[in-house]
Amino acid sequence: MIPRAAREALEDLLGDRVRFDAPLSRHTSLRIGGPADALVAPESRAELQRLLALCAAHDLPHRVLGGGFNTLVLDSGVEGVVIQLHRFRALEELPGGAVRAEAGVSHSQLTRFCVERGLSGLEFGAGIPGTIGGWTAMNAGVREREVRDATLEVEVMTPTGSAVRHLQQGSLRFVYRALRGLAPRSVILSTLFSVGLSTPERVKEEVARHLSHRSSTQPLDVPSCGSVFKNPAGDFAGRLIEAAGLKGSRVGGAEISTVHANFIVNRGGALAADVLALIERARQAVRERFGVALEPEVRIVGRKP
Repeated sequence: MIPRAAREALEDLLGDRVRFDAPLSRHTSLRIGGPADALVAPESRAELQRLLALCAAHDLPHRVLGGGFNTLVLDSGVEGVVIQLHRFRALEELPGGAVRAEAGVSHSQLTRFCVERGLSGLEFGAGIPGTIGGWTAMNAGVREREVRDATLEVEVMTPTGSAVRHLQQGSLRFVYRALRGLAPRSVILSTLFSVGLSTPERVKEEVARHLSHRSSTQPLDVPSCGSVFKNPAGDFAGRLIEAAGLKGSRVGGAEISTVHANFIVNRGGALAADVLALIERARQAVRERFGVALEPEVRIVGRKP
């Protein structure tokens, strides 16, 4: 619950770009999630700076929600302010083989941009859903290549909005499916990617290869959050879960996909509690049968029940 003074301050700053008690199920790929105390969409960097300062002044926690992928929002909702940066969509090619994409740029927008200009190096991201801010925070990628392999710089706003910093590749600590070392509640503004010069035809062909692989191996026709678990060293989480006999297992409206066992899908009316139950079932079965402790890749956010 946001105190009255803070609610009024948010309304004064953002007008109709703030919504209170906003259901996050409409903003996550799983179509699951309780309400955010406040859901906001700043329209400029200056407004974002003022928003972060306001949150600091009123002691309001804040977090950024990108495309809502790789995210499980608990049924009890999220405390404080949830920030969407979908208005931050600048995308430009720079001299010397680089592309800068703001945090709200979608994966499909970036792919089209590179195909049209014949820019290579980011084809691995074709079909990885979400926004560039989320990609960077999660170090998204495939086995052969990840965001860290293509990143030259990440532009970050400090948690109180007091400064903007440009973090060069050498100072970034990318690990498997995460970017470490940023101050808590920092906001990623943009990422500068390294690209090579190719042709639209060759880039399009490589993009098509990645898209074809995804469509044949992943349940793209039902709501999911993407991969639920990180792959353990030398193995695949999906293989272990399938070998444990859990493909098709259901709790409520949630199901371990029959297409790919490292995906949990929403078959209709699923709750976060259903997904959590399946996560625990998979972890326990794989631990008992193979002695492997699966680590969640999906980010679980929200108030604890």
